[in-house]
This record gives sequence, C-alpha cells and structure tokens, in this order.
Amino acid sequence: MTMKLVMLSGVLALVAGTSMLAQAPAVAAPQPQMPSAPAAPADPFPKVDLKNFTADSPSREEVDSFLKALWGYDENRIWSVAAILKTPAPGVAKVVVYVADKTRAAKGTQTVFYTTPDGKHAIAEGIIDFGAKPFAETRKVLQERATGAAQGAAGKDLMLVEFADLQCPHCKDAQETMNNLAQDFPQARIVYENFPLAEIHPYATRAAAEGVCIRKAKGDAAFFQYVQGVYERQGALTVESGEAALAAAATAAGADPKAAAACAATPAARAEVDAESKLGKDIGVDQTPMLAVNGHLLPLGGIPYEVLKRIVAYQAGQDGIEVHLQPTLSNLK
Repeated sequence: MTMKLVMLSGVLALVAGTSMLAQAPAVAAPQPQMPSAPAAPADPFPKVDLKNFTADSPSREEVDSFLKALWGYDENRIWSVAAILKTPAPGVAKVVVYVADKTRAAKGTQTVFYTTPDGKHAIAEGIIDFGAKPFAETRKVLQERATGAAQGAAGKDLMLVEFADLQCPHCKDAQETMNNLAQDFPQARIVYENFPLAEIHPYATRAAAEGVCIRKAKGDAAFFQYVQGVYERQGALTVESGEAALAAAATAAGADPKAAAACAATPAARAEVDAESKLGKDIGVDQTPMLAVNGHLLPLGGIPYEVLKRIVAYQAGQDGIEVHLQPTLSNLK
C-alpha cells in the first residue's frame, strides 16, 4: 500500500534484488569476451571501455562500494560497472551497471541510476542514499528517534524498526516474519513504530492511539499483546463492530478499554502517533509494512524470509556486529 511519497519501485531492485532498475540505452561496448578455455563459463559482461567514464565523480571504486553495501548479502550476484557518464545536469552522473547471477549461464542485465552532485544520493525511479555506508545516517536517526514499543535486546547496535498500520492486512501477515526475526536474532532490538494510512484505513489512527495509551499504562509487553489482538480482529474494524473490536483487543492486553478509548481521543496521544508517522516519512517510508534494518529500508511483503535473514546478517556484519545464523525449518534438509 503506497502513499504519495517517494516511490521505491526502482530502489527495491537495489535493495532486495527482486527486479532490475529501469532499463536505459546500451553503452557502446564490444560483444562479451569469449572464454579463454572451453570449460570456462562465458563472461556475462561486456568488456569495460574507459571512454565510457567521463564524469569526475563518483569513481568506479565508490560505485562498487555502494553496490556491495546493497547486494553483498547475495553471494551469487556479480556485477560490472560499465560506465559513469557526465549528463547535461551539472554534477549529475549517469551510472551504468551490468548485473548477473554467477550460477546461471546468461548475459548480464543492464541497470542504470544517477548520482547527485553532493555524492550523497542515487536516483532510479526513487531516491536512496549513496556511498559505501549508505544507511549510516538513517541508522543514526532511528537510534535517536525510534522510541516506540520494543522487544529483544536493550542495546541499539542492531535495530530492526517496523513501520506498520494496524488496519493493514499485509502488516498482519508480516507479524509471523517479525516473530521469526525475534527468534533468529536475539541480539536485535525490535521496535514497532505506528504508520497509519488514515486515508484508506479509517480505524488505523484510532487503533494506534489506543496502543500508545496502553503502552503508557501497561508497558511494552501489553502493547504487543494489544497489537496482536487488533490484528486478530482486523476484519471487525468496521462502523458496526469497530468499537467492540478495539475494546476486546484492549481487554486481551490487560487494559481498561474505556480508559484506553478516552486516552486515545486526547491531543497528546494523537501527537505521539503523528510523531511516529513523521519519523517514517522523514526516512523515506512510503508503504506498510516496512522494515528498517540498521537504517536499510526493506518492504516486508516482497522478500522471502531466508533472503531477509541474509540481509539482516549481512547488514549487521557491515556495522561490525557479529551474528550467527541458525537453520530454520524452512531450510533444514
């Protein structure tokens, strides 16, 4: 479910590898090199032509570092930086990359993005931070401002921050993923931030405000019980039964439903929900459910769990945090 913020469809190709970025006109280059020995696989990439490197920045090394930060979790993904070209816009460079899977006998696929003059952002169909540590700034913001209900580790070295809407069906489905992450990464601090899409989910803001009040009255554990209760009753969030559904979820969390409802109507409760939403918007969240892994934004609905685990472990390693992946039922043989 997308909002009217920056679209991530192009960036997701960089993040999750589920699709490639927008195609662009091919860069002048000779045909792929033939293997030097019959038994060796063909080179999937065109030979690099230095004439295709006309921009002053970024350098090939900087682009490689950026792509490693995004794609390094996938040991089978290989790439070649084919061009870094000047554009008519001062300081804006066009970067052309060929990407392939080393387990497949296929030519590389061309993908294109642009870098901004300050060297801090890359643009495809959307915008993502650029550099060898592209998620560091967002990670710092979340360490300072992601103060929603939390479970897991007390420290903030490895933070998994979920932005969710209590009336969003995909957010309900994502809770199994979040529970699995809590089991597989006990060293992670898992934070829930409200991001209600009020224009399409009329009970989302009210439910979020009640959750804020229940957390203040009963603590984080009660908040997560309330969230579970709302998701279980999500189908009843209608004009006819919405009040009863939220009251039942509050009761299941050990809270007083009347007190929670009264508190949710206060400006203070709504302001806290608004602050959590603003945090999401400030870092580029444009859909729910969205997960920030130490600042690396990922759409929870579009990534297989085993891939998500690898991304979490890889990002942790990039940030100097040692994690040990344990086998799960989905990958035991």
